[in-house]
Amino acid sequence: MMRCSRLVASISRQKLSVCQITHRSLLASTQQNRSKATAVETETQDVKTQKASRSFAMGLFCGQINPEQVFPFPNSLSPEQTEALEMYIDPVTKFFEEVNNADKNDSMAAIEDHTFEGLKEMGAFGLQVSTEHNGLGLSNTQYARIVEIVGEYDLGIGIALGAHQSIGFKGILLFGTPEQKAKYLPKLAVGKTLAAFCLTEPSSGSDASSIRSKAVLSKDGKHYILNGSKIWISNGGIAEIFTVFAQTPVTDADGNTTDKITAFVVERGFGGVSSGPPENKMGIKCSNTAEVYFEDVKIPVENILGEVGGGFKVAMNILNNGRFGMGAALSGTMKGLIKKAVDHAANRQQFGDYIHKYGVIQEKLARMAMQQYVSECMAYMLCANMDAGSTEFQIEAAISKIYASEAAWFVADEAIQISGGMGYMRDSGLERVMRDLRIFRIFEGTNDILRLFISLTGLQNAGKHLKELQKAFKNPGGNFGTIMDIVNKRAKRMVGVSSAPSLDQYVHPSMKDSAGKTAKAIEDFGFSVEDLLIKHGKKIVDQQFLLWRLAEATIDIYGMVATLSKSSKSLSDGIEGADYEAKLCKVFVNEASTRITKNLAYLKSSTEKENIESLKDASKSVIERGSVVQRHPVGF
Repeated sequence: MMRCSRLVASISRQKLSVCQITHRSLLASTQQNRSKATAVETETQDVKTQKASRSFAMGLFCGQINPEQVFPFPNSLSPEQTEALEMYIDPVTKFFEEVNNADKNDSMAAIEDHTFEGLKEMGAFGLQVSTEHNGLGLSNTQYARIVEIVGEYDLGIGIALGAHQSIGFKGILLFGTPEQKAKYLPKLAVGKTLAAFCLTEPSSGSDASSIRSKAVLSKDGKHYILNGSKIWISNGGIAEIFTVFAQTPVTDADGNTTDKITAFVVERGFGGVSSGPPENKMGIKCSNTAEVYFEDVKIPVENILGEVGGGFKVAMNILNNGRFGMGAALSGTMKGLIKKAVDHAANRQQFGDYIHKYGVIQEKLARMAMQQYVSECMAYMLCANMDAGSTEFQIEAAISKIYASEAAWFVADEAIQISGGMGYMRDSGLERVMRDLRIFRIFEGTNDILRLFISLTGLQNAGKHLKELQKAFKNPGGNFGTIMDIVNKRAKRMVGVSSAPSLDQYVHPSMKDSAGKTAKAIEDFGFSVEDLLIKHGKKIVDQQFLLWRLAEATIDIYGMVATLSKSSKSLSDGIEGADYEAKLCKVFVNEASTRITKNLAYLKSSTEKENIESLKDASKSVIERGSVVQRHPVGF
């Protein structure tokens, strides 16, 4: 009880300064680190203040369990949508097995012409464009299922298609006027013209807010004149339509003029648009990547996307809305890798037996399957909620992208290891997939930056929650129930008694032990967030060592909930393979629970604090020396 009193006093003293953190102050604080996640993503949300968020991940940072979006496992497909989707599966699979040649695309560093035409005929360039505008009109879940197949067979093509529709013209879908949609979507949807997303510049990689491309309104007010360049643009050398972001002068009500980012739809046909040669990349070679130059490009004012000065919001919403498909595509990639590893393990004999009978190989295969399962559960939980109308999914989308891209890398590495020397040879196809996979941890928000984004976005929401509690303490008589609830929770925590809400009612009876571990992890996470905010306040933005560990715990908890929900539904519905799902879920929950305990302990460990300072000093020394610092063992 004394600790609870100190908590109240601490809240009053600090006046919850963290609650005052706005997306802009987070942006300003992190720009010094050149970080896209906190620089780009944090302002995205301009999210409307809400007393209670339906997002599970948002609630997590307040120690709350918001079950609406996670239990039971969501499925947004109507019977008609399910039937339509089933009609696409076999033809798309057959196309990639019999028509597309991923190895040839890779060696040519281009998509074969007949493959490109086949993709057009299937409608692959307008999966989510309405039928009114020549597209297939697929929902997010339907789209995810299709790109999962593409991801299994050819990530290079996946990037070419994704750069076109997932981000290339996604801004027109999200922010376009009826006139813009009618003008551009019909040709884009059938692949007659291709699109590209132009954000990154030579001087602004992760820090997208520092772009230098500039567009100035013409004297007659009819055009913007664009000058600048963009690098590493997927489809940059072959696209005809570009979503381009540039600084524009914006004058406020007081007459002050500052540069703000504006989004434009730019046609190559406007003139002044040119491209560099294709980049020579590690992987995804068949997707075109090139630098794009803009020299005195005249853009009609009607080609502004959204509002003048509102381009940052446009960019971030495009990236958030496009990111969900990556988890599904990579879960497909992992399926393909597992098939190859299983085929080798089931047929390869060593030491007188098939290698799949050895424990080391069994663990590798099982862990590959587990990480694929977790990725799949996250991806389809996310897109189902998007289809159901969720607008707060930015944390979940970042989690899905991070987990799937790192899981896929692990699975590829293990598939090669199981296959031994054969896996290292080009003929196996595994080395191509590994090269293709490496970019996924970098683009559309590096995983490092996205981890900071997860923590800072969640902490901001928690700060708002604590601010409401502060108001309650100012009027104890009128908020006695709320105050006593907080005091009781803290008191129970001090004596080791859990106050976490039970998840038992949401899960299959056989999964109650896993549900208990998940609920405890959520409770411990909420208390850790409170402690961090009270201790560091607004300066939490500078504690990146801690923010990283907090994000790791967030990712693990979301994985626990996603797999717990999916396996419980499969068990309750009597789905074939439900026991297999339950076993994978239990192992993941057990191991994630251990990792969460370790990561949350890290946040307040004095030993880890010393380690952090030592690591900072070591980093500084390496930077100053330009290399490692220690004297070589042989002395020279």
